[in-house]
Amino acid sequence: MQATMFNDATSEFDVLVASDAIGMGLNLNISRIIFSTLQKFDGQEMRDLTVPEIKQIAGRAGRFGSKYPVGEVTCLNGEDLPLLHSSLNSPSPDLECAGLFPSYDLMLMYSRANPQNGLYQILEHFSINSKLASNYFMSNCEELLPKLTQKVAAIIDELPLGLREKYIFCISPVDVDDDISSQGLVQFAQTYAKKGIVNLREIFTPGTLKVPKTPAAMQELESIHKVLELYVWLSYRLDDSFPDREMAASQKSICSMLIEEFLEQYGWQQPQFKKKLTLSKSSLLSLYKRPQL
Repeated sequence: MQATMFNDATSEFDVLVASDAIGMGLNLNISRIIFSTLQKFDGQEMRDLTVPEIKQIAGRAGRFGSKYPVGEVTCLNGEDLPLLHSSLNSPSPDLECAGLFPSYDLMLMYSRANPQNGLYQILEHFSINSKLASNYFMSNCEELLPKLTQKVAAIIDELPLGLREKYIFCISPVDVDDDISSQGLVQFAQTYAKKGIVNLREIFTPGTLKVPKTPAAMQELESIHKVLELYVWLSYRLDDSFPDREMAASQKSICSMLIEEFLEQYGWQQPQFKKKLTLSKSSLLSLYKRPQL
């Protein structure tokens, strides 16, 4: 939505602030890219952006056929310029191998040979029995299979859903280490199977979000953000059944602003340990559906 507004010549938006995801194939009318940093956290550590990452992001400026056929790129901090210059002048490394992930169409064809199996068994058998050339590998199955086994497969495979719907729910961007997020996915799937439509107001009351006062409250708000993000993602795959996309997106943006406000006011502290939450469906509902302010 933000990219569409930015591209709209009649809008008043001249600046787009984005993460490195902007380099993932977005076609935008951009004349200049300014890197605020050339580092990112990759889930394990802070590291420099790679040559392909820098080129992908910088390449958003000056796209053929766009309003700006010639683009410019620079950095907010002068000390980052040497890395930017060297990356743009360096050849991109050759890919030695590429990952493949089984599409729904492949899963559907494979399931016809094993109609008695659930989605987890189908995907497991497929990943074991598939034969690939040496320059390809099966991607993400190591991450997806534990998700299906530990968190959602036992429930989703038992729901009266077609293979396509099960596939969509199981590849959704749920944080399996976040109990609220994973239980949100299960609740979405159960409601979808029962009613065919998932209204956001059934689990969330707009207007109840507040700036967190403690790290625990901030973690709770982060979990709510993940559930709202999950709803938006599902709404693009099951459009008619998740009708409250705009509401979820706006509330997700509010969550982000409230989290930023907390960090600005109180700073960030490394948690000493991560407390595991065990919530029932009723407690999950009570967490989201609070009295209207």
